[in-house]
Amino acid sequence: MGTDSIEAVFREEWGRLLATLVRTLGDLDLAEEVAADAVASAVARWPTDGVPDRPGAWLLTVARHRAVDKLRRDKVFAAKLALLQVEADRRDSAPPVDPVWNDDAPDERLRLFFTCCHPSLGLDAQLALTLTCLAGLTTPEAARAFLVPPATMAQRVVRAKRKIRDARIPFRVPSAAELPDRLPAVLQVVYLIFTEGYAATGGPALVRGDLADEAVRLARILHRLLPGEREVAGLLALMLLVDARRPARVDVAGRLVLLADQDRSLWTLDKIIEGRRLVVDALTGGPPGPYALQAAIAAVHDDAASVSTTDWPQVVALYDVLRTVAPSPLVELNRAVAVAMVDGPEAGLALLDGLAADRHLAGYHLLPAARADLLRRLGRTAEAATAYEAALALVGNEPEREYLARRLESLRSPDD
Repeated sequence: MGTDSIEAVFREEWGRLLATLVRTLGDLDLAEEVAADAVASAVARWPTDGVPDRPGAWLLTVARHRAVDKLRRDKVFAAKLALLQVEADRRDSAPPVDPVWNDDAPDERLRLFFTCCHPSLGLDAQLALTLTCLAGLTTPEAARAFLVPPATMAQRVVRAKRKIRDARIPFRVPSAAELPDRLPAVLQVVYLIFTEGYAATGGPALVRGDLADEAVRLARILHRLLPGEREVAGLLALMLLVDARRPARVDVAGRLVLLADQDRSLWTLDKIIEGRRLVVDALTGGPPGPYALQAAIAAVHDDAASVSTTDWPQVVALYDVLRTVAPSPLVELNRAVAVAMVDGPEAGLALLDGLAADRHLAGYHLLPAARADLLRRLGRTAEAATAYEAALALVGNEPEREYLARRLESLRSPDD
């Protein structure tokens, strides 16, 4: 098996491996260390021995052996072992785990998402820790999700681990009564996994299907766990309605295809039907939450036969509500693009220009890319070229880079 295939196995198994180790060892730093040791051992052995039939079980066995070795020979870890034994005794004498975590929710990683989203940590710390340690995102990938520099994201992880250590926050699966308070952070983690799968931060492919599929799978478990939570239904609906377009988002050569040019007959109808049903559930029974509103926007797009026949006034109206419920620079950016479809590119451009000073969007390539498109539609070719160049300097994955380069070249060679 080639290096790329082995790396793919690591990406798939890392989150589950770490989640299992954290649960059994009760110590995040130790779990990360022995997991890294197991991966290093696999890198050395698998290219010659071959990837085992059950790579996750192989990695877990090696990691557990490493943990036992460290706990036996290291005084610091030996002290941790004593504490772990105390915790184990407490668990053995504790009441049974809430039924909410029984057979219907066997997923170790999702349990640890709730565990890491501890209320003693700030929301940014919860999300940084969960995304980078358990969700399998790299620091740059997690940083892009929050529109912050990678160094800032790395600092958040370090501070979160320090807080856990200093405050002796236990890695304990929360009870059913604790889930609602932790749910918003867990939903955000799952959605950020999906967004990285939808448009990768870097690399040769636009879509990371493994991440998108994992996010949908986790959302389905959440929906079974918490069927009465409307925002869980909203998140699952949003991801299904967006992911339904996956087959049409790149052409046979792997090049990006924009929504306006997609063959909508390729969209996955079953996901759209399920997503529509869930949107109704998410919007019924009270004020809409941010995921329900975003799902409603996605449903408007999926219901249209083309971009030109999309109910853009309805999209703008939904963004108007969304910006009051969950204001963010990204909401404003997307609303500006929708306004351009209703009131013309000049109106949209004025809104985008108003976002230019927002520090959160300073390194986000879609802002100059959106400006470039509106400037091109207005015939302001030189300004559009400059904006495309700015977007190219920020973009990460190759399909988006190739698309922007083609757009830029078309401005420079309009007769080609």
